[in-house]
Amino acid sequence: MGTLLVARHGETTWNRDGRIQGWAPSRLTDRGQQQATALGAWLDERCSVDRVFASDLRRTRETAAAVGDGYGGLPDRAFDTDWRERGFGIMQGLYADELLDEFPDHDPDASVISLDAAPEGGEGIPTFRGRVESGWDRAIATTDTGETTLVVTHGGVIKVLLAKLTDRDPDAALAEDSQPNCAVNEIRLDKDSPELVGEELTGWRTLLD
Repeated sequence: MGTLLVARHGETTWNRDGRIQGWAPSRLTDRGQQQATALGAWLDERCSVDRVFASDLRRTRETAAAVGDGYGGLPDRAFDTDWRERGFGIMQGLYADELLDEFPDHDPDASVISLDAAPEGGEGIPTFRGRVESGWDRAIATTDTGETTLVVTHGGVIKVLLAKLTDRDPDAALAEDSQPNCAVNEIRLDKDSPELVGEELTGWRTLLD
């Protein structure tokens, strides 16, 4: 069996400020850099990573680089648009309450990732889920028995994958809050049925000052 480790990116300036990121080139904060470096050191103590896939957006590129700094010898990263966050088009950069002004039917208590509309220049939920599934299939196909693949991605992407791996309703999963920055999910890749064996792991926090 192989192993897939799926991690959310580190804290960004837009996470901190509560803005909708989508595909925007938001950058990690100093704390986000520290989180990612600690994650790398934590992984280095626990496993041998054979390959790294990451979303090609700036915040995931920066996270993958900082994880590599902490890990000390991480394989070269392969960047893939399928691991991007859901695209929000002209809604990028807005605050949640501003999005609600545009889409008043959206539940104010639900994550904006679950918006049941395709903003201009953005993605609808079926398109978003479809490309995440493509990235998932590719990661499984390239992870051989005994190997470990690390994927650095986004909160919305992780929700799609967790719904796929559990009995959660896909729409309800999208409406939930995203996992903490740099949280890791461990998936055991059995050829018949991949299994989620570790969810929202944040043991690396003990390495932060």
